[in-house]
Amino acid sequence: MTPSTARHRIRLVGAGIASSLSPALHAREAAALGLTDYRYELLDLEAENVPVERTGGLVRSAVADGCTGLNITHPCKQVVLPVLDDLSDNARLLGAVNTVVVRNGRLIGHNTDHSGFLTALRRGLPAAALDAVVLVGAGGAGSAVAYALAAAGVANLRIADVDTVRAADVCARLSAVFPSTRATALPVEAIPAALRTCTGVVNASPIGMVGHSGTPFDVAALHPRLWVADIVYRPIRTELISAAAVLGCDVLDGGQMLVAQAADTFALLTGIDPDADRMRRHLDELLSNQVLATHQEAR
Repeated sequence: MTPSTARHRIRLVGAGIASSLSPALHAREAAALGLTDYRYELLDLEAENVPVERTGGLVRSAVADGCTGLNITHPCKQVVLPVLDDLSDNARLLGAVNTVVVRNGRLIGHNTDHSGFLTALRRGLPAAALDAVVLVGAGGAGSAVAYALAAAGVANLRIADVDTVRAADVCARLSAVFPSTRATALPVEAIPAALRTCTGVVNASPIGMVGHSGTPFDVAALHPRLWVADIVYRPIRTELISAAAVLGCDVLDGGQMLVAQAADTFALLTGIDPDADRMRRHLDELLSNQVLATHQEAR
């Protein structure tokens, strides 16, 4: 069997994922690579009327039915852990997975959110000053971004979250692995003051995405010396990114992380390296089509 004829049956597991672009993004890259027996389908807990607590059983059933790999998204990245046979170092460190590789009947959990943001940062903002950075959001995605920032060499990382206990927990775990990074928890109301002495800021919260409009903090606190990143990709140009661009800040949109983590996941699940530049072009096209369809429906 050649790589192009190998059988791939991938499922995306999550809740409320009917509008996800991942199936189209992955399937188009598979087609471009000539994979002739590739399918990427949704396994939506809401559509299946399955509670989040039963994610593990659903995953095991999917594998028994012939699934060869899975993407795991919100809110299943942690609840799936007990049914996995092993974890990559990153997944073990983060306590969350977004990719499950099936090998000889064993389920191996990986986390490409971490590697995806790290790749996006190095590629999209190669000259970013890493002296002091504010990270907004300490959930699953925020935790992965925090580890990526520390791995990139951020010296002073301030993590803000509405749940200060959660932010403090991420800081404690981060400091144990990256002692050279000074990580401190920050109440969200302290973000504007913190930005005065920072070189960068990352939004890893849901604020700014479709259904959660707005900005994670008052954009009046932005200044031209900052670089600004957002992991939200719908819309690709969030209010935060737009405000930062107007000021002349270097910006990194959420599409960069999405494509980088999707490319890492694709390679893990198929054993074939995708073309990340082509995947970004596909993403831009998918987003444009989605916006066009929304405008037409509104008429």
